[in-house]
Parts: sequence; C-alpha cells; structure tokens
Amino acid sequence: MEPSAPSRSRLFTLRVWQEEVGVDQVEWRGRVQLVSRGDVRYFRQWEALAPLLQSMLADATTLSTIEDCPEHESPEQH
Repeated sequence: MEPSAPSRSRLFTLRVWQEEVGVDQVEWRGRVQLVSRGDVRYFRQWEALAPLLQSMLADATTLSTIEDCPEHESPEQH
C-alpha cells in the first residue's frame, strides 16, 4: 500500500471576544487553535492574525514533513 500524501489543508478554530481595558474602552482579543495538533496562540490586534496563522502553518508543515519521512518512523510502526 502506498503512503498517502500529506494533507494540504489545516483546520483552525478562531474565537474572538471583547475585553474592557479602561473606562469605556474595549479591545478585541482572539484565540486561534490548530485543531489537528491542539496548538493554541492568542492575539490582541487584528494585524497579528495573518502572521500568526502563517507561523502556525509553517510549524505544522515542518512537523508533518518530519513525521511522514520513513526514517522517522516510530519503533511500533516496524
């Protein structure tokens, strides 16, 4: 049986909420989770969301590539 190709998609959950930071001042905050690995990151500015996702994707892709290499099989797989 041929090994399947690594998935090219990732599923994230995004949670946003408002937090009071002063009198009549609120700030949007957010939490991003990479569902497959459970990695969680938080952000306080919308501008931080895209770079955060890119970083999480790079980390997940690197780990997936390492895990999919035959020389990195665990002893239970032999």
